[in-house]
Amino acid sequence: MARYLLPSTTTAASSFPRNARASPAPILAPRALASRSKHARAIMAVASDQPAAPSKYPKMAAPTTGPVPADELLGVIQAAAKAGAEVVMEAVNKPRNIQYKGVADLVTDTDKLSESVILEVVTKNFKDHLILGEEGGLIGDSLSEYLWCIDPLDGTTNFAHGYPSFSVSIGVLFRGKPAAATVVEFCGGPMCWNTRTISASSGKGAYCNGQKIHVSPTEKVEQSLLVTGFGYEHDDAWLTNINLFKEFTDVSRGVRRLGSAAADMSHVGLGITEAYWEYRLKPWDMAAGVLIVEEAGGVVTRMDGGEFTVFDRSVLVSNGTVHDQLLERIQPATEDLKKKGIDFSMWFKPDNYPTDF
Repeated sequence: MARYLLPSTTTAASSFPRNARASPAPILAPRALASRSKHARAIMAVASDQPAAPSKYPKMAAPTTGPVPADELLGVIQAAAKAGAEVVMEAVNKPRNIQYKGVADLVTDTDKLSESVILEVVTKNFKDHLILGEEGGLIGDSLSEYLWCIDPLDGTTNFAHGYPSFSVSIGVLFRGKPAAATVVEFCGGPMCWNTRTISASSGKGAYCNGQKIHVSPTEKVEQSLLVTGFGYEHDDAWLTNINLFKEFTDVSRGVRRLGSAAADMSHVGLGITEAYWEYRLKPWDMAAGVLIVEEAGGVVTRMDGGEFTVFDRSVLVSNGTVHDQLLERIQPATEDLKKKGIDFSMWFKPDNYPTDF
């Protein structure tokens, strides 16, 4: 198995040509894309140096990356995410077996191999850190102030069908709060797969392929493009979100369901969409994306409007300026679920893991 060394840069782009482990493809400067309609707003996928919107909501990110300098921590995260993404890129163009088991095996094998190479990078650099992986569970020192939340392949159904988007997501918590993050999103589709790397560290902003990004300035839900997600369990929470989907479809420019929480939140940070919400995600689904949104100038809360941690069971991220408008519908619906006995307490926090909340 190949070994990966700590890179010297903290905002380096990662882009892998199809069926190759060659050098990263050149990064093209982003362009503003505008609809031909005179009523449509121009969308700038990457904006820079815009002031953050004032917010009444508390920051959920760690105030510091702790004793590990931000550049060092983010460098290891990026190296680890790149290693995992190379595994996924090698697998994404393999022929799909028409039998379900063949596809399931491809997903499982890719998940596990991606996580194994990520763990190799992490443990080589930080032997005493605690790690929570979607595949491997909890390993390491439970008394560590650092907790790595790893999703080696977020959006497995999309991956199985060759449908964008899916991603490799790594977020690191310091004393329970997001401190640094990287999401490698797979874009394009069959015969034209590529990646973009979105990264953030506490207090230092968010970047896509090395260029600073910012949430959109849109101030009205009516002018917003929204995103949500649905779990596999079709219960009251699922039905509530179906109804929210309908309500926001009526009052916004549209609601999308893409299938990768890490990529969905990254799109809010990029200014492509204005908000994303979902019930019952896990820490590895959220740890990277929420930091990217906040460092890009956005806002993160629970769906009942409360202060968010990555161990919670609901999340709402937005550009900040439409957050109150979204909560007008989302908060009452979530409170109704709580009255019905739906458990929205913290999903999981490792025993003995020290936190600042």
